[in-house]
Amino acid sequence: MKFTKMQGTGNDYVYINCFEETVENPAELSKKVSDRHFGIGSDGLILICPSETADFRMRMFNADGSESQMCGNGIRCVGKYVYDHGMAGKTEFDVETGAGIKHLKITEEDGKAVMITVDMGVPEITSQVPEPICIDGTDYEFIGISMGNPHAIYFMEGIDGLNLEAIGPAFEHHARFPERTNSEFIEVKSKSYIRMRVWERGSGETWACGTGATASVVASALSGRTFNKAEVELKGGNLTIEWDREGSGHVFMTGPAVQVFEGEFDERSL
Repeated sequence: MKFTKMQGTGNDYVYINCFEETVENPAELSKKVSDRHFGIGSDGLILICPSETADFRMRMFNADGSESQMCGNGIRCVGKYVYDHGMAGKTEFDVETGAGIKHLKITEEDGKAVMITVDMGVPEITSQVPEPICIDGTDYEFIGISMGNPHAIYFMEGIDGLNLEAIGPAFEHHARFPERTNSEFIEVKSKSYIRMRVWERGSGETWACGTGATASVVASALSGRTFNKAEVELKGGNLTIEWDREGSGHVFMTGPAVQVFEGEFDERSL
């Protein structure tokens, strides 16, 4: 089976073109290809599929095999793939996701997509602003934002010192979040710049999360910490998020997408 390894600000996935390939059990395949010792190595698996309601359809599976509704970094890479492979035929098109249809706009150089802007839709506030929570005996406050998938945003200093491998599971599996949640840990540097680390449900700490960055700027703006437009620094690079708060209510994410390599694998060998 042919695949393409791609990354958006360090959030890396294995991509399969389901216009040409058939994946019988994507949840199990995601667990196998994601393994960084016995597989290809990734944060998960993304399928690029035909759609009856948009130009393309994206299905995204975490490293543990669970399916997620949306992935901001992943959808930018889908945009790059279909544009670079001549499947789109235009610089603006729609992608169906589990969180609805998303509109993409390509910025290209020499015929290749280098930056992609995604209309992430209208955020949904899912908590008090802020809401108290006690995790493993420690009191925190979070702001819950859904971008089609759930996020809990925590503001604090010294995020580099957090041992997310140790504390992340307790945040993800807290009883307040019966379907688990993505957890963003935010350090505000200015009204237009924040730093972020993320613990993603089903994958653990990743180098970036596009929906998480989007939710974090919304939470930052809601709480008066930043403007409606801010740059987000992640372990894998930076994203620009702009919330059209007074207009359409939509949030727009702009960032890079990079193809790492292409290859083939035999499912029986994984």
